[in-house]
Amino acid sequence: MACIGRLFVAALIVIAGSEASRAEVRIKDITTVDGSRGNHLFGVGLVVGLNNTGARSLSTQQVATDMLRKMEISSTIARQNLLDNVYKSQNISMVWVDAELPDVARKGSKLDVVVSIADDATSLSGGRLILTPLQGVDREVYALASGSVSIGGANARGANNGQANHPSVGRIQGGAFVEREVLSEINQNGFVRLLLQDPDYSTSSKITQAINERFPASTKTVDKGVVQIRIPASFTRRVTEFVSEVGLLMVDPDTTAKVIINERTGTVVVGHNVRVSGIGITHRNLVINPNMSPGLRPSTNASALPVPNPPSLLPPPKEGEERFGGLPVPPAPDDRLSSQSPANRTYTVAELARVLNALGATPQDLIAIFEGLRDSGALHAELVIK
Repeated sequence: MACIGRLFVAALIVIAGSEASRAEVRIKDITTVDGSRGNHLFGVGLVVGLNNTGARSLSTQQVATDMLRKMEISSTIARQNLLDNVYKSQNISMVWVDAELPDVARKGSKLDVVVSIADDATSLSGGRLILTPLQGVDREVYALASGSVSIGGANARGANNGQANHPSVGRIQGGAFVEREVLSEINQNGFVRLLLQDPDYSTSSKITQAINERFPASTKTVDKGVVQIRIPASFTRRVTEFVSEVGLLMVDPDTTAKVIINERTGTVVVGHNVRVSGIGITHRNLVINPNMSPGLRPSTNASALPVPNPPSLLPPPKEGEERFGGLPVPPAPDDRLSSQSPANRTYTVAELARVLNALGATPQDLIAIFEGLRDSGALHAELVIK
């Protein structure tokens, strides 16, 4: 576990040290155009042809019965099933069908479809989706879906000899045909509005400046998430070309100082702007002084201590070298900082990561320490816990 902790801390050092190598990006990579968006489509359908992996629920049987009624099946067996309101089969499954309708899709275009089991069926392997209408939030039908369901690597087996894929969800590549178009309009009374993917006042101001340098007096910042551009007269009939040219302009976006923690996976991601005030930290058997010097708190639990190398395997300490637990402490990144008062300065994530790396902190230790720093006000960044 300590090795994992070292890998995470090393990643923090790389992120923290990336500030000097920040590069400009295209405006199109950090914004979207207002009015140019996709629409989510959904529907309920029936998958048939399963190999005894289908559902036994009454709801699925009812769906099959309703479908037979709509198709006006009139055989004796079907009539009896309709009267009983039961269609017994273990080769069918009721499914949710989802698709994304792009704003550029036209009638006859193909869409990819995601099919998910909605009953007690166990697998969609080998199944085929019966023609299913897909509707939008306005309840209008925009596409029709059907086709063979692929669950990807149906026979794959993991290292523990278990199913490696997820047989209850499948895809149909190009399985839906668009029947109704949704036309987008990016020209809003002579203006185009850019929506920032990560709203920030500094970034929106930089975008405005970059566009005004190319098209003078055409752009203004509405707020931290919206930039409004007046379409030049020369591009009135070429709005798409204008948006394309704007999207290729380069800016250096600013980022908010954030620490993102995923408690489920133990992942900790820290932005390069994050700084930490000088503060004493005591966590389990780990001790960090306000000047970022590490140490070990005495503990009767030997398993809680980092395992040092045997003294016989370590080289003799160098002159002035500091050690703890038998391990040498790496030097501070900048010796000039040692003359400052620890209580009056802030430290970069690289400095904190250096100390945690020396102590062999695990991902769980990192999470607990960053939460404590936030609660004490020493973490000068937004803490996001997922």
